[in-house]
Amino acid sequence: MNDVTADRDPSDHPRRSVMPLVVGLVLVAAVGAAGWYGWSQWQAWTTTQQDAAQQQLGAFEQRLDALRRDQHAQLERIQDAAATNRVLRDEVLGLSQRGALLEDSVAKLADSTRQGAAALRLDEAELELHLATQRLSIAGDVPGAQRAYALAADTLHGLDDPRLLNVKQALEQERSAVAQVGDGPHAQAAAALAKAAAALAQLPQKATTDDSTRPSWQRILSPLIDVRPSGTRVAVAPAQRAAFENALQLELTLARGALERNDRVAYQGAVTRAAQWLPRLWPTSPQASALEKQFTQIAAMPLQPDLPELGSSLRALQAVRGKPASAPALPPAPSTPPGGTP
Repeated sequence: MNDVTADRDPSDHPRRSVMPLVVGLVLVAAVGAAGWYGWSQWQAWTTTQQDAAQQQLGAFEQRLDALRRDQHAQLERIQDAAATNRVLRDEVLGLSQRGALLEDSVAKLADSTRQGAAALRLDEAELELHLATQRLSIAGDVPGAQRAYALAADTLHGLDDPRLLNVKQALEQERSAVAQVGDGPHAQAAAALAKAAAALAQLPQKATTDDSTRPSWQRILSPLIDVRPSGTRVAVAPAQRAAFENALQLELTLARGALERNDRVAYQGAVTRAAQWLPRLWPTSPQASALEKQFTQIAAMPLQPDLPELGSSLRALQAVRGKPASAPALPPAPSTPPGGTP
């Protein structure tokens, strides 16, 4: 053992101790070079990433600026549109107000026109009711009054005012009462007077007596002599008889005139005086007595219908319109009868 160890070269021992150091240094240098290379590569990659990030950030900022500009433009457009909408809304509101004003004006015009038309129709109905009342109370013309009532009913039928309900009901009642009168007392009196005047020509000129009750000398002298009672009032002379007939016809004419005037006093007086002329023109007979009685009945006939409902619809219409009730139509004042009593 000692010989072998002694045989080794002492200079080899430092060489073997330096080699690990050199290897370590080489390794350290290699590691350092590798680290430096890696660090430089990492720095380059980091720089590249930062540049890319900066570019992306710049692009994002550009896009954001573009979006902001677009947003600003959109806001301006929205503001312009809002302003335009406000203007249009104001114009539409103005048009709506104008339309409302026009509608109000048209409605007021229509109301005034309708009220004017309604007032005109009420005036027309009131005039027709006046005419109907006057035709009955003054002239006694029942057909004319019925026509006037029909016109008034047609005029009121076109009005839908609920206040006129009582007027329409009163008018229907009044028309029904007038319809029950028929031709009316005036026409009945005129017909009876005409019939009685026509019957005058049928009266016998001589008294009819039974020959069996007459004395024998009257029967013998009857072909030659007309025997009359001494107290008779029958006119015999032609001139006197013609005067009496003229007086009778005059009284009948006066009666017809008073009937047309609806003058009851003059009518009664003329018919009564006409009846008083019968015994002066015709001898006593059943026909003459019946006709004289008929004249008396004709003189007592009424000339106006007794209608409590007369004028009720007119008063109701005047009450609805707030007018004072008109005075009832009065018949004409009676004329002074002539003094030619037989």
